[in-house]
Amino acid sequence: MKKISILLLLSLFIACGVKQSTHYLNSGNYDEAISIAVNSLQNNKNAKGKQDYISILEEAFAKANERDLRNIDLWSKEANSANLEKIYSSYVALNNRQEIIRPLLPLRLLNENRNAIFHFSDYTTEMVGSKNAFSNYLYTNAKSCLLTATKLEARTILQDLSYLNQLNPGFKDVSKLIEEARLKGTNFVHVFTKNETNLIIPVRLQNDLLDFSTYGLNDKWTVYHSNRKPDIHYDYGIILNFRQIDISPEQIREKQIIKEKQIKEGVKNLLNANGGIVKDSLGNPIKVDNLITVKGRAIQFTQFKSCRVVAKVDYIDFTNNQLLNTYPLGSEFIFEHIYATFRGDRRAFDEELTPYFGNRAIPFPSNEQMVFDTGEDLKLKLKEIISRNKIQY
Repeated sequence: MKKISILLLLSLFIACGVKQSTHYLNSGNYDEAISIAVNSLQNNKNAKGKQDYISILEEAFAKANERDLRNIDLWSKEANSANLEKIYSSYVALNNRQEIIRPLLPLRLLNENRNAIFHFSDYTTEMVGSKNAFSNYLYTNAKSCLLTATKLEARTILQDLSYLNQLNPGFKDVSKLIEEARLKGTNFVHVFTKNETNLIIPVRLQNDLLDFSTYGLNDKWTVYHSNRKPDIHYDYGIILNFRQIDISPEQIREKQIIKEKQIKEGVKNLLNANGGIVKDSLGNPIKVDNLITVKGRAIQFTQFKSCRVVAKVDYIDFTNNQLLNTYPLGSEFIFEHIYATFRGDRRAFDEELTPYFGNRAIPFPSNEQMVFDTGEDLKLKLKEIISRNKIQY
């Protein structure tokens, strides 16, 4: 019973495949019909249940070849360069079609007592000739158009040249044209700083802000340079314009803290109202915490200095020297150092204060260092602005 069920399912599967491939054959989708038939015949091609597939394969192969050769003849007579790719693709299809059938041969049609007929041809010469003709067309067209191409046109030309390079590797000087198209299609952006404040911007801060190797912003069609290169035409500029730098005076704030609290210092005997020792039921003295009062006076010193940098980021179109957009940018850095001294019992103070008792005053950072220390925050914000407002032209 199980064997009969498996055979029934197999018969249904074959019937379904035959019906589907017949549909493709009758609707002119010959290669799909061929694909289904070839896949079915790769396993036990001589089985009686596979006869319909052989008939479909024979008919679909003949009709597909007849159609492709007829189209090639028509396109060749039209002498239109736009048809060169279709001619080459058709020759490739003719060759591939017979190559997927070749391993299955011979295929026997039992009812007709003959082998299925497949007329194979050598299309090598036609494939090479049509590929070279199509390659020459792509090359000549790309090279001519590249002379006057806009950026967007250069990007399309690059796609054609990349396709040509895959189709026909090493063809003429295609590699050189690819680099030319890529260069012409790329937006080059010069990023630099401008100082409108009365303070000197540290050189190392400028170098750090303009180190675009750490930003990861370059993409396929946009390249950012902080060091202007003489052989490159820059399309856009991004100016980090420092407008204002405010640095506070050096301050030392003092705060006096007086503390008094009870702490446990060992244990002692519990005494009654008459001063006698209280004992438990076994006659042992009862012990209680020995609480003492400790006092202390501390002075907390806070060294404070702040730096606020106000800037803007200008986007400039160098082709017409027009301002495209402006984005505000600002950052603040605060230097704060706390230390403290005390008199009395250290135990009187909370844990929030005691760590500062070991500290001492330290030199204040210079104004230049304060400005530089804003750099990390400025860099993150500058990257965020450029990431959000990428040049899309």
